[in-house]
Amino acid sequence: MKIGVLAMQGAFAEHVAMLKKIGAEAVEVRRAEQLDGLAGLIIPGGESTTMLKLTDIYRLNEAIKSHDKKGLPIWGTCAGAILLAYEVTNAGPNMPVGLGLMCISIRRNAFGRQVDSFEVKLPVDELGGEPFPAVFIRAPIIESALPPAKVLSRLGNGTIVAVRQDNLLATSFHPELSMDDRFHRYFLRMAEEYLGTHQQTG
Repeated sequence: MKIGVLAMQGAFAEHVAMLKKIGAEAVEVRRAEQLDGLAGLIIPGGESTTMLKLTDIYRLNEAIKSHDKKGLPIWGTCAGAILLAYEVTNAGPNMPVGLGLMCISIRRNAFGRQVDSFEVKLPVDELGGEPFPAVFIRAPIIESALPPAKVLSRLGNGTIVAVRQDNLLATSFHPELSMDDRFHRYFLRMAEEYLGTHQQTG
């Protein structure tokens, strides 16, 4: 199973390593044609403005939207979640328009600077077992999620930090920086469902 990781900028190498660890074939995606034949795409954390400028330059935005319409599972972590959101409430005047695929409103850098990074045990019913060790680094806050988006996890104060919308997944934190591979395995299950449906209709 081939899972793409957008490798324009940011923490893509850690996602690649995690995918290989759990037995998936990881493809570093830098061109639109590399999206063909994938079972899923991960948009990693990084600097959202820079990432959006690069995806626009390399004509990836429309290609990603096209594959989303076909049901390709797409997972955005941290900055990747910002790219997926339909609204960024504190977007600056120089921030390019994102993909706008998920019915979530998000606020960038809501947890402060790099020095304010933290790890917390998150309850995630979809994963089962123990709470997930979530690493937050200059993370965004998901301020709202509207149907068909469904909240998967919140912090103790009610802040939304993980959402799924059909074939789309968004997490404010960095699962690839944890030793826990359950979120990546969850995404692989989404990819397996996509492949099964795609093969039946194809």
